[in-house]
Amino acid sequence: MTTRQDPVDDQTAALAALTGLAIGDALGMPTQSMSLAQIRADHGVLTGFVDAGPHQRIAAGMPAGTITDDTEQAVMVAELLLEGDGRIDPTRFAEALIAWERAMEAKGSLDLLGPSTKTAVQRILDGVPASEAGSTGTTNGAAMRIAPVGIAVPSGDLVRLVDAVQDACRVTHDTGLGVAGASAVAAAVSAGIDGASRTEALDAAVAAATIGAERGHWVAGADIAAKTAWARGYLPTVPAADRIDTVSRLIGTSVASQESVVAALALVALDLDPWETLCTAASIGGDTDTIAAMAGAVLGAVHGADAWPADAVATVTTVNHLDLGPLVDGLLTLRHRG
Repeated sequence: MTTRQDPVDDQTAALAALTGLAIGDALGMPTQSMSLAQIRADHGVLTGFVDAGPHQRIAAGMPAGTITDDTEQAVMVAELLLEGDGRIDPTRFAEALIAWERAMEAKGSLDLLGPSTKTAVQRILDGVPASEAGSTGTTNGAAMRIAPVGIAVPSGDLVRLVDAVQDACRVTHDTGLGVAGASAVAAAVSAGIDGASRTEALDAAVAAATIGAERGHWVAGADIAAKTAWARGYLPTVPAADRIDTVSRLIGTSVASQESVVAALALVALDLDPWETLCTAASIGGDTDTIAAMAGAVLGAVHGADAWPADAVATVTTVNHLDLGPLVDGLLTLRHRG
């Protein structure tokens, strides 16, 4: 693997990763949790940011370019990493998640905690220690917000990287499936910042998912590393017009890590233009905002600033009042600390 030596390139790649996460999230906002038929009725195949349409329930009324929980919780993870000097305190994380959902409820938002995180938070409220609350979490909540860990920890030692991922998963997703999915995304992002190509970043994702699958509590489910290896080889053989249906039917687009994480990485493997990849992800049905957000984080890390159209960057940062630069600088300070 080639490795960047210039810290300016690191900064550019890391910023593009978090920006790509936000862009993918915003592209998928109007289609999240909708079927392919509903998406096609409201929007067809997306080619850019659009307002929430008539079938959208979770983000009803949201304007084009609005982010959702994926970006907001990734920012939360970044802030907690910086607060903890590279470690996420389980109790502080639990408190932050509870405060976030209460703020969403106060605004009347239906964009609340996902099933695994919701269960973990309830267990914490019921008196279960925060460090033990995530023993049943298998969905993609950890993977959707893990990109800051990939920025903060280099990819050269994948065991160390997975250690950091598991620390971030422990409160809500401390299972083999939860850790494997998050490890795959974090490793691909970290490898991209280290100068990896798409193929090399996906290799790192598969290797990290293999390590992560042995962590945490065992829960039955398809092996994320094996499924990703199969999907990245199979999907490019499918005619372009059939790929959205193929991902929906064979890989799956639900909140299950072994579906949505694999779907995101399989779309990355197509080696399409990054913007086109995220528009496809946003059109694919199911957990579109999270699939597009994870793909965006990886593609941003691999391709840097060239990944995203300037007008898309301007839209997502302006609409959501995002200032990601200081977070990236702090995370890279942790990365370079050794």
